[in-house]
Amino acid sequence: MAAAGTAAPEHRLQPLKGRVAIVTGGAGGIGSAVCAHLASLGASVVIGYVGDPSPAEKLAETINTTYGAPQAIAVSADVSSSAQVKSLFDAAEASFGPNIHILVTAAAVIDAEYPPIADTSEESFDWMFGVNAKGTFLCCREAAKRLVRDGGGRIITFTSSGVGSLRPGYGAYAATKGAIEVMTRVLAKELRGKRITVNGVAPGPTATPMFYAGKSEEDVKACVAEIPLGRLGQPEDVAPLVGFLAGDDGEWVNAQIIRANGGNV
Repeated sequence: MAAAGTAAPEHRLQPLKGRVAIVTGGAGGIGSAVCAHLASLGASVVIGYVGDPSPAEKLAETINTTYGAPQAIAVSADVSSSAQVKSLFDAAEASFGPNIHILVTAAAVIDAEYPPIADTSEESFDWMFGVNAKGTFLCCREAAKRLVRDGGGRIITFTSSGVGSLRPGYGAYAATKGAIEVMTRVLAKELRGKRITVNGVAPGPTATPMFYAGKSEEDVKACVAEIPLGRLGQPEDVAPLVGFLAGDDGEWVNAQIIRANGGNV
């Protein structure tokens, strides 16, 4: 502990200084909080997004204004495309150098009609698996080849507490996340000796546009009633967990799925 009246060492205030993080879905509800938090810890951040560039560009501008440019860039990348995933990593290297340390795969989609399996269309199934499962696979495959291997390499996937709760209407979506959990644990073993950890974060109900889509006020209240802590999660509840796993303090945590859900098992 720093003595009274002295500043804490910089490496404790910014434990990720000098490291580069790629965050897919980086302009989304949880993804944007993750990007902001990693930047606050000193990391240079590549904000992966699809669609409207404005939220990602605004987030990058805010990070650069707060911590000094160039610390964040916004890069358009459809994670279901191997070519665009490769371009995302290329953009990270072009902007911040050849050493990429952290991958966070927060990009995800859900069918907001929450159809039962019997009514789930092939198009909806393929869409969710294409972004969620295949997108995570493509990003992890690229990261396994390109992340640093001299310590500090971190892959953090995003699954869902829905894999455990098995709610009706979430069959295809939860299946995509179940696939991610399996890939996460297998990849951790395959990277033996590389000093790269692989873990998954599984949020429960979190107050994001994706959560609210298609839900009535009664649906939201019913969901909150099941959470022992009596509230929805916030993106800021999840981001520090990602920050911990991304840093040196999280090095001994590997091949784990950590549920961040307020006890809503």
